[in-house]
Amino acid sequence: MAQEANSKNVIERIRDRIPVSTKTSYGLGTALDMWGFWLYPGVAFAVFNIYLGVDPWLVGLALTLIRIYDAISDPITGWISDNFRSKFGRRRPFILVAGVLAGLCLPTLFLVSPSWASHTFLGLSAIFWYMMGSSLVYIPIMAMYTVPYNSLGAEMTPDYEERTSVMTYKGSMQKIFEVANFYALRFTNLSWFLLPGTVVGKNTLLGIQVYTCILGTLMAIFSITIFFRVKERYYEKVVVKIKERISLKASLYETLKCKPFRVIMGYGATFTLSTSMVGSLGYYATVYYVCGGSTISGDNWNFWMGVAFMIGGFFGAPLLGQVARATQKKTAVMVAAVIGILGYGGSWFLYTPAIPWLQTIASGTMGLAAAGLWMLHGSIGADVIDYDELTMGIRREGSFTACGSYVLKLGNSMGGFVAGLILGWSGFNAAIGAQSPNTIFWIRSMLACIPIVGLLVVIFIISKLDLTKQKCEEIRTELEHRRGKV
Repeated sequence: MAQEANSKNVIERIRDRIPVSTKTSYGLGTALDMWGFWLYPGVAFAVFNIYLGVDPWLVGLALTLIRIYDAISDPITGWISDNFRSKFGRRRPFILVAGVLAGLCLPTLFLVSPSWASHTFLGLSAIFWYMMGSSLVYIPIMAMYTVPYNSLGAEMTPDYEERTSVMTYKGSMQKIFEVANFYALRFTNLSWFLLPGTVVGKNTLLGIQVYTCILGTLMAIFSITIFFRVKERYYEKVVVKIKERISLKASLYETLKCKPFRVIMGYGATFTLSTSMVGSLGYYATVYYVCGGSTISGDNWNFWMGVAFMIGGFFGAPLLGQVARATQKKTAVMVAAVIGILGYGGSWFLYTPAIPWLQTIASGTMGLAAAGLWMLHGSIGADVIDYDELTMGIRREGSFTACGSYVLKLGNSMGGFVAGLILGWSGFNAAIGAQSPNTIFWIRSMLACIPIVGLLVVIFIISKLDLTKQKCEEIRTELEHRRGKV
């Protein structure tokens, strides 16, 4: 009995709970990630290909090059943030300044003129070059926000279970803000932007310009809220005591030497690559198969699919969090992957013009799987950083966040490029409206098959992870014995 009581006291001593208001405030930051990074590729084909007439392979190429450039900027940002010292910490100043700037500059990504479509430079559309130039300026600003922001999440608690709770709040709120990405094209259906009697039917460009002004304002407000409501727990007790600066080499090479980190990067990159390949194809399948080529009807359904994706994700993160607490985190990843296989495979049957609303079931299932996979990715990532601190003697959240982001964005960039190639290869032509049966077949086939292969690989990779709950608790105990509690 005495031994059981002592065991309970130890468990009680190491529990660490974060106030709901703090976790909610941190979750607001996912809006900047969703709108600053993922709104652009989500509407790029609709704006630049369908409305402005830029070749789909050029749009795909631009998105690929943008993501590669984005990936390169992240390790540098992580290195700067890890070595930064101020009275406000090493993450929060970047979140404040870069977050406000990112919100104010978001509309500039779409400040193009339709007349540019007829102009070329070096044989390529002038609009393509604007996509590249505007992103060249905007991407480093977003990197200065997202790397410190995601690093801060790994520093909020040392508790194995509470890390899953933090990432559950983050993942659920992310799904709420992601609805704004799906609503973007429906916003352009408002009467202010309609163009009756034209092939495109509406001024998609103007609608997106207005919409990004609204979202940009919210981004600035949210970054200010995070700065004042979320603190850096490790900064005073751990970080400031370390005088040695982290080298840029450590931000890349030594980070990749960490075996558990390579495992979670492998599963994250595989999921990102396989789903980003077909992310845009879902929109094309809705517009040109389910809705027969009507962009207005397709954009309306795209919004409702976004709502379904959000609902699935909103419940998916806490549901798979419960699975992780009842079993192990890697088991929950496998369960999420199986759910994803059902969702993407089911798209072949659920995307149908006979019953359009069935596609929302597929979207909701995809959202449930995606939210769970990314929530667990962040939770396991915090455990990996503890493992690295025990091994290396320093905390390098920025390095791990940046290096992980580098790998994931490379996968996303390659996926975006492949999506453009698939559209071109399938014979897609935005000028003709309704597409040929052969084009529709390949769009639907790739949408269903590619993610299934990727998710099967995810299951295989995560099976190699050996950071169990017991091992993580042992690591925490050893770290607190070495440098005290935070």
